[in-house]
Amino acid sequence: MVWGIEKEMDTQDDTLKYFDDDGNEMNPNLTSKPALCVSCVKDEDPNEEMLCNLNRLDQQNEADFKCGAYEPKEGN
Repeated sequence: MVWGIEKEMDTQDDTLKYFDDDGNEMNPNLTSKPALCVSCVKDEDPNEEMLCNLNRLDQQNEADFKCGAYEPKEGN
């Protein structure tokens, strides 16, 4: 599934917005974060946020979450 991304041009709102193929806005804050993401070094990295959100949104209804970019945090 392809997702659209739009950045608000208003200086007050610097939030990325995500849309599904039908144009419905998707809110990544309403999608639970898989345990794999929490244990990844890229978790909370602002440079990876967009790609991580897209991956989570794309798999939100899947039984198993997979991420090809996963890198475990130290100690995991």
